[in-house]
Amino acid sequence: MQRRQFVRIAGGGVVLAATAGVAGCSAELPSEALQAWTPPQETGDVRRWLLAHAVLAPHSHNLQSWLVDLGVADQITLFLDRTRLLPETDPYARQMMMSQGTFLELLDLAARQRGLRAEVELFPESVFDARSVDGRPTARLRLVPDAAVRPDPLFAQIFHRHTNREAYGQRAPEAAAVQAVASSVAPHGVRVGFIDGAQPELLQRHRAIAMEAWRIEMSTPRTLLESYQVLRIGPREITQHRDGIAINDPLLRAITALGLFDRSQPSAPDSMAVSGQIDDFNAKLASTPAFFWMVTEGNDRRTQINAGRAYVRAQLAATAQGLSMHPLQQALEEYPEQAGPYAAIHGLLAAPPASHTVQMWARLGYAPPVGPAPRRGVEAHILPPKA
Repeated sequence: MQRRQFVRIAGGGVVLAATAGVAGCSAELPSEALQAWTPPQETGDVRRWLLAHAVLAPHSHNLQSWLVDLGVADQITLFLDRTRLLPETDPYARQMMMSQGTFLELLDLAARQRGLRAEVELFPESVFDARSVDGRPTARLRLVPDAAVRPDPLFAQIFHRHTNREAYGQRAPEAAAVQAVASSVAPHGVRVGFIDGAQPELLQRHRAIAMEAWRIEMSTPRTLLESYQVLRIGPREITQHRDGIAINDPLLRAITALGLFDRSQPSAPDSMAVSGQIDDFNAKLASTPAFFWMVTEGNDRRTQINAGRAYVRAQLAATAQGLSMHPLQQALEEYPEQAGPYAAIHGLLAAPPASHTVQMWARLGYAPPVGPAPRRGVEAHILPPKA
């Protein structure tokens, strides 16, 4: 979902009248919602310091569906917050598992920075099945002091990593930068690839698949409504929730305040709200200079988590190289309407679905920097002590 693009909802005359009283409002996000992006001070419990880095991990729709149990000393047990799922666009919770992986990778990077070895046990009470999730932990980390542990250079990028959904410039990523991104995922054994303007016909096929997948998601009422339901519009909502898709554009705030944007109902496929979104994003795709992808053999839950760990490393490495990255998950989603784009991108990337899975597909390029997304902070993710 693209920030600040839902402004194409009402007619021009209504918009002008609506915005008259808020012309001086800023589209910047409220500082209270961004407090988690301030590097943490050391505390008595190093685990909270580690978690202050992990909660900055990328997550689908910025839902931040992480819960941790700190009830055992020197241990962190991670759970999936099942109140924060995407059942329409992510029916089998593959993206949720990847987001568990991004969290684990940042925990591990932070632990290394403090001379700790994070011994990660995935699914310590047995693994979820392929199509559902439950209340069992997704991982357990034991933190062990180890003089042999060395910091990872990617740690330095955690507070600079932001997903950039804006337009990218035409310049293709430099070869050395692409190699740095590819090398970063080596610990997690995924196959990666890149395409840029050196293969114009192939690049256009990537763009076309992405456009069709985006059109489907925007034109399917239940998937569009799922995104509407996590929109946070205006300072009050953004500060209250500190998650989801945050929009502080004065125009949309005014439209919402006037009751002209009903988030309880999906916009019609032929509405200005939907057609404007499609046109805006198609323009960004048409100018995207490169794409990055990750493919795994198999698609079990451990593979999905490890793919998430690999992805955040790739994005941190891209950040270090001055590159921006924006996931394109629509064509990778497993609801029926996306069957065509799903088959198309798997075929294009030599990933037969019977044996391989495209876990990540992303825009890649150089772009002006963007700010961070809201985060709920460490305490919001810690489970209360057991009675």
